[in-house]
Amino acid sequence: MLNPVEALKMQSEAKKLQKKLRERKIKAQSKNGMVAIYMNAAQEFEDVHIDEEYLSPDMLDAIKRGFKEAFKEYQKKLQKEMIQDMDMDQLKSMFSK
Repeated sequence: MLNPVEALKMQSEAKKLQKKLRERKIKAQSKNGMVAIYMNAAQEFEDVHIDEEYLSPDMLDAIKRGFKEAFKEYQKKLQKEMIQDMDMDQLKSMFSK
């Protein structure tokens, strides 16, 4: 069992790592360069660029919001699946002993 000092140190290190991940920006784009997404290394959505040839300029903000909302939903679903998978693995290991 961790003592409180060790636990606080680990928590502090985790926060520093999370901050570094959020500061690192990553851009990915479609092959033709018409669509690009910007995320940070913590896998959080930052922004999206859609070339104006693809849409009318007055829809850009609505589309960006839609991308952000969809990505957040993806993250929630992925986290739930990962938890379920982890729980199943734990159960399997308990019964295989």
